[in-house]
Amino acid sequence: MGKKKGGYSWVQEFRYGRSISVEFFKSNAWLLLIIVVAVIALIGLRYKTKTKMAEIKRLHTELARAESNKLQEKAAYMSLIRETEMRKMVREKGLPLEFQEQPPYELIDDGTTD
Repeated sequence: MGKKKGGYSWVQEFRYGRSISVEFFKSNAWLLLIIVVAVIALIGLRYKTKTKMAEIKRLHTELARAESNKLQEKAAYMSLIRETEMRKMVREKGLPLEFQEQPPYELIDDGTTD
């Protein structure tokens, strides 16, 4: 059993499952139980980490959308403030200016007359 060259060493016996018996499991039950619990704990930790990483990614996406929405709202607010201030100044100065609801449009003369 202890021969190195021609016979099987204990590593080879263990590798091929010849030395694993019920007695091995009885004598190493606590060690095996600790190993199984450690493996299950590592699997749980990995699952928890992946779940948290997915949540972080989702929250980063939500934050980016919220920041984009904030910038849009700020631009709209600044536009309203400018418009209100301009109307106030026009009224104070008594200028005959009006705010156009539509943007200006361009007329193109194609050379044909009706």
